[in-house]
Amino acid sequence: MYATGKYTSRGPALIPRMKTKHRIYYITLFSVVLLGLIATGMFQFWPHSIESTADWTIEKRSVHDAPLIHLPVSSPIPERGDLSCRMHTCFDVYRCGYNPKNRIKVYIYPLQKFVDELGVPISSTGLSREYNDLLSAISDSDFYTDDVTRACLFIPSIDVLNQNSLRIRETAQAFAMLPRWDKGMNHLLFNMLPGGPPDYNTALDVPRDRALLAGGGFSTWTYRQGYDVSIPVYSPLSADVELPERQPGPRRYFILSSQTAIHREYRGELERLKEENGEALLLLDKCTNLSQGAASARKRCYKGQVYDYPQILQESSFCVVLRGARLGQAALSDVLQAGCVPIILADSYILPFSEVLDWKRASVVIPEEKLSEMYSILKSIPHRQVEEMQRQARWFWEAYFSSMKAIGLTTLQIINDRIYPYAARTYEQWNNPPVVKWASVNSPLFLPLIPPRAPGFTAVVLTYDRVESLFRVITEISKVPSLAKLLVVWNNQNKSPPEESLWPKVGVPLKVVRTKENKLSNRFFPYDEIETEAVLAIDDDIIMLTSDELQFADAFHAHIPAHSPTQLG
Repeated sequence: MYATGKYTSRGPALIPRMKTKHRIYYITLFSVVLLGLIATGMFQFWPHSIESTADWTIEKRSVHDAPLIHLPVSSPIPERGDLSCRMHTCFDVYRCGYNPKNRIKVYIYPLQKFVDELGVPISSTGLSREYNDLLSAISDSDFYTDDVTRACLFIPSIDVLNQNSLRIRETAQAFAMLPRWDKGMNHLLFNMLPGGPPDYNTALDVPRDRALLAGGGFSTWTYRQGYDVSIPVYSPLSADVELPERQPGPRRYFILSSQTAIHREYRGELERLKEENGEALLLLDKCTNLSQGAASARKRCYKGQVYDYPQILQESSFCVVLRGARLGQAALSDVLQAGCVPIILADSYILPFSEVLDWKRASVVIPEEKLSEMYSILKSIPHRQVEEMQRQARWFWEAYFSSMKAIGLTTLQIINDRIYPYAARTYEQWNNPPVVKWASVNSPLFLPLIPPRAPGFTAVVLTYDRVESLFRVITEISKVPSLAKLLVVWNNQNKSPPEESLWPKVGVPLKVVRTKENKLSNRFFPYDEIETEAVLAIDDDIIMLTSDELQFADAFHAHIPAHSPTQLG
């Protein structure tokens, strides 16, 4: 039997020749697939938005080359800052999302020059050297992204560090014109010199909607705890003058005051302290016999004798930092750089980065009305503790104050820790210098303290099953006006506390904590419910104390220097 297949001159035709119309179809299909791959590649590497192309390089930060943006008179103005804003109400954490590095991404707006309809700029200074350094540091950090779609936080290139140079209304209009403004949601503004004459508000006066504010002069009235960030007022001397680190220990002077333009009442009080304590206190002022200029700004005088500033600060154990027209003072940075322990007299001032820094380890905070008692208060601090504070003061400056880069990245890290709390830095990482952090034993002079969240005191009552005596103690303690909260530590694991209806009626919150073991030391546990600095630890059978005695103890605590934590009882 023979095969019936066809033959040609080239041999058997085992596969029929593809018809022309099929060949065209496959060629077309292949071309479409190829074009699709090319288009996908171009989309992957092509900028996704106009904003994302504006990478922050030095060449692109020239104000002269920035595009001109005219602000119509009718441009919208943001609302004044919302004092009720908190991270859970005015910040969209979902923009930050999850990422393996637990790090927020920060986008910096392209530089633009905003002018009004007459061509007048919104700022008399444009982009300052300090703000340029700040933006440069952020753009060089791991926080930065040039992809606006990936950003969690937005920073305008509008410089508002110094309110004195701003036109308030026009600056607010410029904020509202930013393409991602959205009532200031997830926007961060940096301001070091807020307010203006005659009132000098302690927060930036520019209306800013819900934007976060990193401010250099917050008071307890304007600071939104857990939302804003209190930052230092940068001192230009940090970049111009190098002070070598000096070993902690006794110095030539005990107290030194170097600020100029101090209010006459404060200066009068300092002069009286000088008369009482002689050479232990050096009271400096502006030099009147020198010509004005950069050189005179680095000089201080006392009775015709000229001292170099800030070098003279290294000759004192303690240095006075008094409030001026503004609460925040650049002198604080100079004092820390010198390794001099700052004596801060500025009522209601929110200290820089106080959300994470334990200032009791590096400073002494004294109420302004206690200025006359300053010398005796400082003399009560042990010498070894003063040396620890000198060392800590210098380290605070090196880590958090020394440059605009340090200030900017510390601010972003604080916000980052709020958004990713499970990956946040610990108290030790924020507050222990490297030489201390790796030591086997930390200094026992200091405990991890944070500013109290509530005034008054918390009563911690340890009890087992003496209910009648317990109720008498609660009733007596509740009569103390400064009582903030009652915390009953129930140490009996075999018996439940009395029903809620049986407890005495008191005018403060009362919380019962049940322990897992019957230990007397349970009264000293740092319970989360304790929000005050003063704590009264008492047993359920101590019924001889009167409310007047307890109130006296709390009033005594209020007059103890701010560097020493207190437990009553």
